[in-house]
Amino acid sequence: MLAALTGLGLSTAAGLNAYIPLLVVGVLANFSDAVKLPDGYAWLSNWWVLAIIAVLLLAEFVLDKVPVVDSVNDAIQTAVRPASGGVVFSATAAAAEFDRSTWMAEHPWAGWLIGIVTALFVHVLKSTARPVVNATTGGLGAPVASTVEDAGSLGVSLIAIFLPVLVLILLAGMAVFGWWLVRKVRSPSRE
Repeated sequence: MLAALTGLGLSTAAGLNAYIPLLVVGVLANFSDAVKLPDGYAWLSNWWVLAIIAVLLLAEFVLDKVPVVDSVNDAIQTAVRPASGGVVFSATAAAAEFDRSTWMAEHPWAGWLIGIVTALFVHVLKSTARPVVNATTGGLGAPVASTVEDAGSLGVSLIAIFLPVLVLILLAGMAVFGWWLVRKVRSPSRE
């Protein structure tokens, strides 16, 4: 069950920033026993791959801070973030260990699908909220929102790996916040 929470947490982080959880998983696989990459995912700990991911992260870090450019970047990331979510869910062996299910072990595509859907859901929320943040702040909120998202992606990635039980609390908190936000938007303003 903890491996599934790790996969869900990393996929959630990938929805905010595709490259941070990939980099965290790859670096930790090289320097610690916290991440053991399953067969077929050793490439994720290759230093050349990590260098490319770091360059992409740097580009994302800069582009996502600029109003309007962030929305173009989000459109491009609509394919990248879900793919990253699928990779990190599967690369952490979460799919193979999901509730110790032999079905999941025999159907690795299911882990990819869970990671893709999770990251896509978070990405859609993020990319929907960003234009609103830009419009309501005259663009001044873009760097702040982006920095919060990047910090959130890093924090969720580390929590998912080192304290996966907290992913349940995080996901519950996100659900409550989402419910509150939907109610707030749907209710007429009372002046």
